[in-house]
Amino acid sequence: MTRMADYIISDAAVRDLDDIWTYIAADNLNAANRVEEEILSAFQRLAENPKIGHIRKDLTSKAVRFWNVYSYMIVYRGDKQPIEIVRDLYAYRDIVTLI
Repeated sequence: MTRMADYIISDAAVRDLDDIWTYIAADNLNAANRVEEEILSAFQRLAENPKIGHIRKDLTSKAVRFWNVYSYMIVYRGDKQPIEIVRDLYAYRDIVTLI
């Protein structure tokens, strides 16, 4: 896990972010950087407002919330301080099996 000032990022979420950047950068480096910045900005926003995400009982019974950035779903635990970013996944992947 990586600890930032206001949130913790799981190892899986760090790998997810690297994978997202690598995939987009293969076609467009500027877009990859922009998406990464938006996702990191969302992490900070969620840390400041942990209840703004959505509970998705259709996806999991775990105590996590979801927040979308473009086509990516940030999965996080907002009931802890600091919050924990669990995953950041392409929304069309099999979210149920990955969280």
